[in-house]
Amino acid sequence: MQHRSRDTARRLIAAAVVVACLTARTTAGETEATKRLKARTAEFRRGVIQVTDGVHTAIGYSVSAVSMIVGPDGVVIVDTGMDTVSAKAVLADFRKITDKPIRAVIITHSHGDHTGGLPVFTAQGRPQVWARANFGAESRAFQTAGLTFEKVRGARQGGFLLPPTKRINNGVAKAYWPQRGGDVFEAKADVKPTHTVDRTRTRIRLAGLDLDLVPTSGETYDHLYVWFPAKRVVFSGDNFYKSWPNLYPIRGAPYRDVLAWADVNDRMLKEGPHFLVGGHTRPILGKAKVTEVLTNYRDAIRFVFHKTVEGMNKGLTPDELVGYVRLPDRFVDRDYLGEYYGNVEWAVRSIFAGYLGWFDGNPTNLFSLPPKARAERMAGLAGGKDKLLRRAREALAGGDYQWTAELADHLIALDPKSPEPKRIKTDALEKLAESLLTATGRNYYLTVAQQLRAQASGRGRPPRP
Repeated sequence: MQHRSRDTARRLIAAAVVVACLTARTTAGETEATKRLKARTAEFRRGVIQVTDGVHTAIGYSVSAVSMIVGPDGVVIVDTGMDTVSAKAVLADFRKITDKPIRAVIITHSHGDHTGGLPVFTAQGRPQVWARANFGAESRAFQTAGLTFEKVRGARQGGFLLPPTKRINNGVAKAYWPQRGGDVFEAKADVKPTHTVDRTRTRIRLAGLDLDLVPTSGETYDHLYVWFPAKRVVFSGDNFYKSWPNLYPIRGAPYRDVLAWADVNDRMLKEGPHFLVGGHTRPILGKAKVTEVLTNYRDAIRFVFHKTVEGMNKGLTPDELVGYVRLPDRFVDRDYLGEYYGNVEWAVRSIFAGYLGWFDGNPTNLFSLPPKARAERMAGLAGGKDKLLRRAREALAGGDYQWTAELADHLIALDPKSPEPKRIKTDALEKLAESLLTATGRNYYLTVAQQLRAQASGRGRPPRP
């Protein structure tokens, strides 16, 4: 029995050593992007933060910040979180601080991750609900056009179809699966303001407090920020969070006015805030730090805009511009400008398209070959489809993952039913995801790879490009 116990102990120790080695190898084999994104998760730890006297912000309950301003006659809520499940948890923790009635809810913009919890905060009494007069402008544009595919792309960007093992976080928020139906990027039909402001800065008195609602453009055209002058707090909505801003969302959206987005940060800076509550991520406390952050945020966005326009005036195409526009080191070294959520290259392309449209200026591209015709010619250059497939395999084995994905696209266009090109593209996309810091792009890569793998095995329909 004693020998058997020793043998068992040795096997357990050996197994533990193997597991430890495998774990160490996995950790050591992680890309820098993966390590940074994992470290980023600490930003979203759940809790209520006291910003200053009478101002509290809940972080990590869903994906967006929910704030409470306590006044003599009650409280004002700024944004409501993604859904009623998280909003109930926020309200329960707010009630540990004060039981004063909710007099008003202010919505900084109409995206569903900021409006989904509204019914929880309006259930007690009849608080006023303040927003912009053009509330819901983005979703109305899609609805008027009859466009729905942005919901499919939105689910990919958000990573909502991925299992927990493949989703680290969303760059500006924890990995969260919404508990509400519909599109998480638009407000539900029952989210309706009772009071609105148009284009003019408006001072309102709520719960015995004076608050300024300042209409702005940036992430949306129905945005506003809230200025609380008595405590020098600015609630920015999604015109600021600790990340390179999502100046272009890969789910698709009407052009986001990049220069106006920079100007919003300039306007907030000129308020002289001591505290900055972003739409996501933890608040920034202290006048000096807030001034530094808003200054760099504004200047970095302006740099990308003006450098892009400079390149456009030289006749550069979008593919050339993304190499021409590079952030100076003074911005790259700031973690709050890291490409966790938005991406500089996508911003450059969006600025070009926003001002000059889809045509890149090269007459060859006025009437491009359709994908299958281009694929046929590419196969001809390679010496046939089999040789093109071989080149794709070689590119994958050699770690040239972007080129692998492009070759796989040609092969899929030539033979949509063949499983191997889909498997090759799946492997390439998963490798590209590992090295991408931008969580939205990472999620998109992994979601399409997951869909392709299912289709290659006969278990799913092909994803749209």
